[in-house]
Amino acid sequence: MLTLNAIRNQTQEIIERLAKRGIDRSADIQEIVQLDELKRAKQTLLEQNLAKGNAIAKEIGDLFKSGKKEEADAKRTESVRLKDESKVLEAEMAEIDEKLTQKLYEIPNAPSEKVKFGKSADDNEVVFEWGDEPVLPADAKPHWELTSQYQLVDFELGNKITGAGFPVYTGKGARLQRALINFFLDEALKAGYYEVQPPILVNEASGFGTGQLPDKEGQMYHATIDNLYCIPTAEVPITNMYRDVILKEEELPIKNVGYTPCFRREAGSYGAHVRGLNRLHQFDKVEIVQIAHPDKSYEILEEMVEHVKGLMMKLGLKFRILRLCGGDMGFASAHTYDFEAWSGAQQKWLEVSSTSNFETFQANRLKCRFKNKDGKNELVHTLNGSALALPRIVASILENYQTEDGINLPECLHPYLGFNKI
Repeated sequence: MLTLNAIRNQTQEIIERLAKRGIDRSADIQEIVQLDELKRAKQTLLEQNLAKGNAIAKEIGDLFKSGKKEEADAKRTESVRLKDESKVLEAEMAEIDEKLTQKLYEIPNAPSEKVKFGKSADDNEVVFEWGDEPVLPADAKPHWELTSQYQLVDFELGNKITGAGFPVYTGKGARLQRALINFFLDEALKAGYYEVQPPILVNEASGFGTGQLPDKEGQMYHATIDNLYCIPTAEVPITNMYRDVILKEEELPIKNVGYTPCFRREAGSYGAHVRGLNRLHQFDKVEIVQIAHPDKSYEILEEMVEHVKGLMMKLGLKFRILRLCGGDMGFASAHTYDFEAWSGAQQKWLEVSSTSNFETFQANRLKCRFKNKDGKNELVHTLNGSALALPRIVASILENYQTEDGINLPECLHPYLGFNKI
């Protein structure tokens, strides 16, 4: 969440940055400022009362020593009054603090200065494009027909076992999944990332820590008996490894990578745009996460973008990179790049990665800090990126590499697959 210090000292700037999302949160920001001022005023009164109480306690002791019992009793009455007032002030502060915290949880991150105003994906900016459109057979098929023809994915069986959006990968389809996961992990290790295998269920505190709660509560699968949530991305457990941690400055940046299944309830509406692997409730993803020094985070964001760019080039997929406008960014993001692969048979772009800098938004919730050169605790910046999400990558590979007599596969995957063609 946004820091109170930033809202307090950069009120108008925060309001203007939030306006890039196409929303007016000025009233909410002003309410936060007022609640903060009221809390601070009551804190001052409380401190004054406590100081007076300490002074009176000393006076009472001195009066008793001097045999001035009546004066001591009068002071004791004053001491009791101050204690009662202090209890009232503490209760009022707790109530204000609860309102303040709840209000802060409702405010999304403020977009960075490079993010443009916009209300939807139509306002996103294409910043890079690579690759040629594939030359396909005249009877080129979309991936949902190819997966059926070559027995790679069984959507009906998944629907029988669980429900729509939970496919079963079979035969060479399952091996392609495994090959992509291992390829993405190995490439991340070469880039200096440290591999972790985190839990795929997280507690409520972890959901709040990275901003999924309360914003996306209805979009997460919730195991209500144990109050645990299925992760929508490995970002959640990996970033929460550093919740309530104070790091050393020389430890930064910390680079982690992890493969997990991911679960999202909002699989979308009906139609070709969500057909097959285009949008699922369960899918596999390799995620890269960095904990960074605030002065280096945007340089690191560009490095992460280059890493994902390298993966797409090695897969030989036509793709483009978009800088998202304010209205299309995630709740916790300050700056996001989306990667979209070209789907030859569907003749459309498919999102395959989001790479984001959250600045201090998550770190403030997580209380993840580092001790700077002055010995003071300072919030880190957190970043993550899909490197990569598998379903639409698989869809793009199957569609773009199809020929009249089968599906050729990217050369970089051959060592992982044990076969070159389906």
